[in-house]
Amino acid sequence: MNGNNTATCFLYGTSVGRTLLKLILKTHLDRLAARFLRSSWSRPLIGRYVRRHDIHLEENELQTFGSFRDFFARSREPVSFDPLPHHLISPCDGWLSVYPIAADSSFAIKGSRYRLCDFLQDEELAASYQGGDCLIFRLCASDYHHYCYIDNGYQGGNHYIPGVLHSVQPIACETYPVYTLNRRCWTLMATEHFGPVVQTEIGALVVGGIFNEREHARFVKGMEKGHFELAGSTIVLLFQQGRIDLQPWVQEARKDEEEVRVSQGMWIGNRKLH
Repeated sequence: MNGNNTATCFLYGTSVGRTLLKLILKTHLDRLAARFLRSSWSRPLIGRYVRRHDIHLEENELQTFGSFRDFFARSREPVSFDPLPHHLISPCDGWLSVYPIAADSSFAIKGSRYRLCDFLQDEELAASYQGGDCLIFRLCASDYHHYCYIDNGYQGGNHYIPGVLHSVQPIACETYPVYTLNRRCWTLMATEHFGPVVQTEIGALVVGGIFNEREHARFVKGMEKGHFELAGSTIVLLFQQGRIDLQPWVQEARKDEEEVRVSQGMWIGNRKLH
């Protein structure tokens, strides 16, 4: 399981850190940090970041980025994905955890219980996911922050919910109900093989941007849906009851309440046969 970094442990695990965090969020110092990371002054950070996270980039490629933001939001060659229609794929690189959605349309993470009506701010939609599955993909700072569609289908509008920008590291989730506090954007997707799926992108500390490329449009499996900027983030997928069967190794992690490493396009489950 991927742990917390030192800065996050300080901000969320100590009384001094939590006081400093409140000051950062109250005074919007995170916005100043984001502005700096979008400027050319941030270019010297790129080389250090690449070395720290063991990211493989050629030296001449590093010189093409005008800012840290340009580097972080970089794209890559098209990713291969499991093409079988009834196979569920991961929308991104990251750490996957799975939680059951209870009969009251809530799910529990690290001691915090989340009601879907608070998460989505739509009670009728939340009620339709009672007894279903909640898949949470936590992207790390070293991951590519682009994400794709998990199936063919049609998507509705992008629903942006303003909020603060807490970290999404495990220690932060133990301290605050971050998934109902953080800035997020959800989309209802009518998929061909998994029924109505809600995908929600959640911003994290210093992440000011959630960029989805389309709305009210058809999509195909593996097509890029959008990307994040600047730091680690989270994607949440909601499935209705009886729609998916997860791979055995994912089921095992679910039973132990552990995270498992996944990559974009990886086969993680199947359409459930009735």
